[in-house]
Amino acid sequence: MQTDDKKNFMSRRAHLFIAGTVAIDAIGIGILAPIMPKLIEELTGEGLSRAAVYGGWLTALFASVQFFVSPILGNLSDRFGRRPVLLPSLCAFGIAYLLMGLAPTISWFFVAQALAGAFGATFSTAGAYIADVTKPEERARYFGIIGASFGVGLIFGPLIGGFLSVYGIRMPFFAAAFLALCNVAYGLFVLPESLPPARRRSFEWRRANPVGALLHMRRYRMVFGLLGAMLLVQFIGVSLPATWPYFTMEKFGWTPADVSLSLALYGVLNIVIQGGLMGYINSRLGTVGTVYLALAATIIGYFGFAFGPHTWIVVAAIVPTAIGFMAMPGYSGLMSSQVPANAQGDLQGAIASLNSVAAVIAPLAMTRLFSIFSGADAPIYFPGAPFVAAMLLAASSFLLAMRAVRKPAAATAGP
Repeated sequence: MQTDDKKNFMSRRAHLFIAGTVAIDAIGIGILAPIMPKLIEELTGEGLSRAAVYGGWLTALFASVQFFVSPILGNLSDRFGRRPVLLPSLCAFGIAYLLMGLAPTISWFFVAQALAGAFGATFSTAGAYIADVTKPEERARYFGIIGASFGVGLIFGPLIGGFLSVYGIRMPFFAAAFLALCNVAYGLFVLPESLPPARRRSFEWRRANPVGALLHMRRYRMVFGLLGAMLLVQFIGVSLPATWPYFTMEKFGWTPADVSLSLALYGVLNIVIQGGLMGYINSRLGTVGTVYLALAATIIGYFGFAFGPHTWIVVAAIVPTAIGFMAMPGYSGLMSSQVPANAQGDLQGAIASLNSVAAVIAPLAMTRLFSIFSGADAPIYFPGAPFVAAMLLAASSFLLAMRAVRKPAAATAGP
């Protein structure tokens, strides 16, 4: 095999490892959904209503830990390289799921969940790896593939959890641990380092925290503006699964099975659009045009959700909202092209932290909005209110993006 062919072969296997890592992170999140209520009841001896409270705190804990740890891992990868961060983190992630499976008390489970949040915060390092090994004009496409991998994990996570729970409520945790540790073993052989020593930088605590990482991005004017635009899109994406079951059950009388099928449709469309269609669209419209198309589709789709009087209209509106998924990898591709190689981990850590902020706040805000406009004392009965809010967020993101891309690429060069 020629040298170039060998490099291409190793690069494909490295990309497969990165995609697998992101998918396993998502599987770890999704695998909890069907089994968490029963496991919490088992650990606490409490009823289902009380278990829901514990479940809320566990979800908030996971997102909060990722908020703080993501920029640390991103900065460590800028200092020591991507491989020394990715492989140990994924190994620790697997061990955290082993601890969940063995947890004898709810306190033990909280500790294991915190560890899973910390060492599952590898999205920033995975994004930096992709930025290292791809050309700037190709990054939106590859970030789309990473997004599709996350979608694969979110589809198969609940399926794995539901299927394996037949053999024991803790069995899905051992499966998640096994997948993570198998991927570590695979990565040991196929994952080359992507950041050479000459392009690394010293580790700085002032940048290895959410606030410091975000403030550092002010040096890159376009990036700082796009981070604000991306945060609004993250709010939309995170709030959808939190409000969707309540909305469809309230307005159309859907069953849990109906909701599951619709979410599976989202997952399939996510794979098709981000894993395949986005590359074609990006090559025709460019990354900026792709982002604009995605935001316009988001507005159209959420309009259908909010005001559609029939089930078929709401189901049809899933398609444009799924096209809207291209906005996130598009934003990531635009921003990564504006920062130097030794700040890619910095950038991806800031993005991951913003995603964690959205994961904590958006579901609480949107479900509260749904409650206000769907309860017996609602000022106006309008269960689609959260989707109107999503339309406004998408429009605001569009305006922020237009403003940001008109700015100079960077205010300051260097690390």
